[in-house]
Amino acid sequence: MSNIEWNEKTFSKFAYLADPRLRGDFVAYTLTKANLGDDRYESTVVVEDLGTGARSFVENAAMPRLSPDGRKLAFTRANEEKKTSEIWLADLRTMSAKKVLEAKNVRSIQWNEDSRKLLVVGFKRRDDEDFIFDDDIPVWFNDMGFLDGEKATFWILDSESEEIIEQFEEPRFSSGIWHGDAIVVNVPHRGGSKPALFKFYDVILWRDGEEERLFERVSFEAVDSNGKTILLRGKREKRFMSEHDWLYLWDGEIKSVYEGPLSAGQAKLDGGKVYFTLADAGRVNLYAWEGEVRPLIVGDHWVTDFDVHGGKVVVLIETATRLRELYIYDGELRQLTDYNGPIFERLRTFEPRHFRFKSLDLEIDGWYLRPGIEGNEKVPVIVFVHGGPKGMYGHYFKYEMQLMASRGYYVVFVNPRGSNGYTEDFALRVLERTGLEDFQDIMNGIEEFFKLEPNADRERVGITGISYGGYMTNWALTQSDLFKAGISENGISYWLTSHAFSDIGLWYDAEVIGPNPLENENYRKLSPLFYAEGVKAPLLLIHSLEDYRCPLDQSLMFYNVLRDTGKEAYIAIFRHGSHGHSIRGKPKHREKRYKLFVEFFERKLKRYEEGFDVEKILKENLGEV
Repeated sequence: MSNIEWNEKTFSKFAYLADPRLRGDFVAYTLTKANLGDDRYESTVVVEDLGTGARSFVENAAMPRLSPDGRKLAFTRANEEKKTSEIWLADLRTMSAKKVLEAKNVRSIQWNEDSRKLLVVGFKRRDDEDFIFDDDIPVWFNDMGFLDGEKATFWILDSESEEIIEQFEEPRFSSGIWHGDAIVVNVPHRGGSKPALFKFYDVILWRDGEEERLFERVSFEAVDSNGKTILLRGKREKRFMSEHDWLYLWDGEIKSVYEGPLSAGQAKLDGGKVYFTLADAGRVNLYAWEGEVRPLIVGDHWVTDFDVHGGKVVVLIETATRLRELYIYDGELRQLTDYNGPIFERLRTFEPRHFRFKSLDLEIDGWYLRPGIEGNEKVPVIVFVHGGPKGMYGHYFKYEMQLMASRGYYVVFVNPRGSNGYTEDFALRVLERTGLEDFQDIMNGIEEFFKLEPNADRERVGITGISYGGYMTNWALTQSDLFKAGISENGISYWLTSHAFSDIGLWYDAEVIGPNPLENENYRKLSPLFYAEGVKAPLLLIHSLEDYRCPLDQSLMFYNVLRDTGKEAYIAIFRHGSHGHSIRGKPKHREKRYKLFVEFFERKLKRYEEGFDVEKILKENLGEV
């Protein structure tokens, strides 16, 4: 059996699982494959009967939702010709299906407990063909484009008659869930003189055309309900968006479920029990609460999604060397799928080696991948920096890390202060100090790594990251001579324009960098742009034109200033793709990005080549001119 090589196309061999759902003996999930030839993703809804072992497949489908009675499956299907979303209903016994609704924009669907009505949440915009108009902020949003006066739409769809029997609108970014026959709506609170979207909510109960305000200006939102009790995630009031989320139940009174040192992630109700994930020092584990919290599924992995019904849990579990597969927990954990097993059997993967180190006043977690090494050869190093700053590295599958380790690089990554998975104090220490102590944590982690691995070549160290990691890459090249090459993706170079231009800058940058941006010296002091003269290493900037989180101006400004001061800099601008284009861009887009990524480090850290001839790279490796 021949082995499979890691390269820019390997990602297309994998199957990607998402959105698991459980009711009775039925499990449904979405299975996605990248079709490089047609440059598209093909998604299939898979339904598994745990009782018989039978599998059913629904092509060109997503968002599977099993009815509470375990007899029906609702799903969405994109109509690419009309550019609309369709909602379909299938009988689980026969898998025959009918279309029950076609709408322009659908964001979520949820069954009512009667297994007949569906709550459909979507949105509408002005959609004038000549111009965009808004009187609210932000004007655009990542993955959503220009909002153009957007309103959230709520439809109650009778799946039998295929008619919308009730509908109403709420302000943009509102979400909702069933609560018995009523609907609980989370509306971002807009009171006060300064914007603070997603920091405060008004929680409203909608029933028969009437609204009752349950909570006003709170920092939690309703995420689930069993018809009597509502599950809330967040806090009563947050000072910072970067604070950890906790969990509460409300049945007329608020009851604490989890108020702890870690941040709660996904959370669901099953009867009187609450199931939820916690990020913990590079891991994401599943816990249950029934009067007290107990661990349920804990290990060196990430639980990326789950669903629960009748005490059974289905989970997607991913490790550093294996993509997510589906498992079921009913007292013991059993693996249900192995889509990627045969591929990984023929791929060499690299297990992270963990280390802890003292950095200034804190203990920090770090990891590294060790490539195959012969004798005392010196090996180049690539440092990865996660996004956020409240992101987290650890025991999950990172394609680029495995790719570069397979090419003979050490790969080093740490969780500096500001990362998720630790205490709230740890997370908040980066606020108004971004680029200071957190950067020292990264540098101290690299020095600790050098002590552990004498084969690591200090003269050939690269650095890369996306978003906050892109910012830190820009910053690192202005602050240190250690790095001999950098790839900055969708990063920040000037915090003032980020504050005014980003979709979340008006409130998020004001927290991370500081208030009063027109007067606060942090907006210049912590911006890599103003230290461009100090850059000595070649830098490749990669950005996507449709990124509204860290807009293109951030990389373009830095590129222009670097070139104007005689530095070696290159910029690759992808015409399409949002902030997450590195994993959600079209397949050929991703293939080209991976190729640029590999070839830049190969030429700068191994071959010591001058310049970066993109036309030659694409022609030689991808067959393009």
